[in-house]
Amino acid sequence: MFEKLSGRADELLSPVSGIHIESNRELVVENCRRIEECDEVFMQFISGHLRVQVWGSGLRAYDHCTGGLVIRGRIERVELAERGGRHDERPASGKH
Repeated sequence: MFEKLSGRADELLSPVSGIHIESNRELVVENCRRIEECDEVFMQFISGHLRVQVWGSGLRAYDHCTGGLVIRGRIERVELAERGGRHDERPASGKH
């Protein structure tokens, strides 16, 4: 029961995420919790209650240690999906 309450408190107190896009060359994310996948054409990460997926070419991640994330490269597509809760760790479709 404590784990369930702790998870709910974490969800409620989680900072709100902000995402800023500069043209198709830079994406700045506030409160990035975890990078789940990262290569030159696809990145997936958790920010607040969102799972964010980014597709493009020449993608690189910067500044993750500051609690935010900067992605630079040629950004072609960004998808946002709400996560179901603290323990929801997989994308809904399982594909990318």
